[in-house]
This record gives sequence, C-alpha cells and structure tokens, in this order.
Amino acid sequence: MTASPHTRPAAQDRLGPRACSPKGRFAPTPSGRMHLGNALPALIAWLSAISQGGSVVLRIEDLDPRAHDRRAADLIMEDLDWLGLSWDEGPYYQSERGELYRDTIAQLKREGLTYPCFCTRSELHAASAPHASDGTYVYQGTCRDLSPQEVTERARLRLPSTRLRVPDAHDPAGIVTFDDLCYGPHQELLARDCGDFLIRRSDGVMAYQLAVVVDDGLMGISEVVRGCDLLGSTARQIYLAGLLGLTPPRFGHVPLLMSPDGRRLSKRDHDLDLGAIRDCGVSPRRVIGRLAGLVGLAEQGEELSPTELLPRFSWGKVRTRRNNAVVTNDFLL
Repeated sequence: MTASPHTRPAAQDRLGPRACSPKGRFAPTPSGRMHLGNALPALIAWLSAISQGGSVVLRIEDLDPRAHDRRAADLIMEDLDWLGLSWDEGPYYQSERGELYRDTIAQLKREGLTYPCFCTRSELHAASAPHASDGTYVYQGTCRDLSPQEVTERARLRLPSTRLRVPDAHDPAGIVTFDDLCYGPHQELLARDCGDFLIRRSDGVMAYQLAVVVDDGLMGISEVVRGCDLLGSTARQIYLAGLLGLTPPRFGHVPLLMSPDGRRLSKRDHDLDLGAIRDCGVSPRRVIGRLAGLVGLAEQGEELSPTELLPRFSWGKVRTRRNNAVVTNDFLL
C-alpha cells in the first residue's frame, strides 16, 4: 500500500525506487500575495513535470507562525488557478505536519547527529563568521563540543536551537556533488561552505532545511524547481536526505526577477503582485507569455497558456537564459 503524504512510510518504502513519472511541487509560503517572481518558478515546475507525463503536488509552507494565514494561502491557490497552473495532490500544510518533523529530529538526536546551540544572531555577527552562498552564517562550531554541564547551565539562560553535525573538513562524506538542471555541476564541502546547520530554531519552529527534506522525501517529490537564491541550500538538503534514507530529488534553480534598483521582487514590497495585476485587467495568457519569454520559451509579445507551452519546454532553453532578469512596472504592457 502506498503511504499517504501525511504518514511516515516504512523504511523499505522510503528506500525504494521512485515511480517512473516525475513528481514536482509548488511550495509557496503564505506571507503575502504571489508576485511575478513566484510565478516564474511555479510555471517552470509545472512545465517540467507535466511535459514528462508527471504530476504536481501543492504544499503550503506555513511553518513560521507569521505565515499561518489561510486566507493568504487561499489567494495563492486562486492565483495559481488563474494562471492555469493546476496541481494533482494537496494542498498539504506544513503547520499540520509538526509531529513528523519532531520525530525526525528525535531520530537524528538518537544517532548523535545533533546538538543544542545557544548562539544568538548578534553573537554570530560579532564573530565575523563568513557567509554561506545563501547569506546565512557559516557556523564555526562554538557549541559543538559543550559538556553536559555547560549545556545545562546555558539552558537556564536561554532556549537552544538545534544544529545538525556535518562531517569534518577532511572527511569525504562531507563533500556533496549535484548537477543542477539549469546551473549545471556543483560541489560543496559542507564543513567549509555552511558548517553545522540549523534544523530547529530556538523558538521551536522547524527550520526550512529540515521540513522540506522530510516533506519532499515522504511525498515522493522527484524534481524541485525554485529560485536560484536557494541554490546554496541544495547540498545541505541532499546530505540530510541521505542521513534519513530518503532519495533526494533532482534540482532545477531558475533566475530571479529583479526590480530596477537591484532588489529581488518581494511580497513585502508588493512588487508586481498578481492581485494588482488581475485588478488591472491583465490576462493570464499575457502574464504566462511574458514570463515564458524571459526564459526563452516564447517570442516577444506572445500570449500563451501553460498548456500551449508544453511542446516548447526544455531545460536546454532555460539554461540559455539563466541570468537574473530586471522587470519594470511596464513589463506586462
């Protein structure tokens, strides 16, 4: 019997081969209205999976209490539907899957792979720690070898976060290689490039790195398409998947959409959000056509549906347009 995405499969199921048909996913965070920068990876994720005869899962990544907004999630689903980007499973909500994440951390702890960390963000900053490619601090191991007595004493003062141990720099187990569908071969030495990384915050919220690995593995996701700002997280997620006996997906990272002042488009700044675009009477075909044009799948001025793009889709075309793109307010004119 195939396990439900809501349950943890038996070990033999988790270690078994994936189905032949690829399974992609939409994984939005309901922190605001979708904007064009969210719509581009969603479009490519859909095209990649469906063009191969696969399917798409919708997962709402609402781990952070600030993102527990079902109305925002509903608006995201409305926008996906308006764009013509359908899904075959879901929606699943990460906020309802906490037990799975807690069980996973308990498993890693039993195997001696985690430790409590009491470092604050200001302490990390004061240590002038180098930064990983995704902007997080490369952890220098300050709390890695605390004695039980030191842990007890520090726990009286503040709640700890939880970090996952990565292999020492001389251990080949800490070298992770992968071939990104858009950006090609990558290799990362975990000890040098990220250090021991967070899997649970000090406020108890599960870290992105842990939750997405657990969910992608248990939901059978075989292909992850997302913005290139998350390229630096990939090696960590592949390594963690291996520790858990999960088969990591293939990854395809796509260019970001940037504002003229050099910022990436954001929900917080209401940059070209789909609510405003829809209110202005812009058609979904125009939005899809303009986005497709940015990655070499449509000619200038074409207006298309996602289904009409299926025969044109290839990662080879996307690779030729992998630089971040600047978009202005007249992008859809």
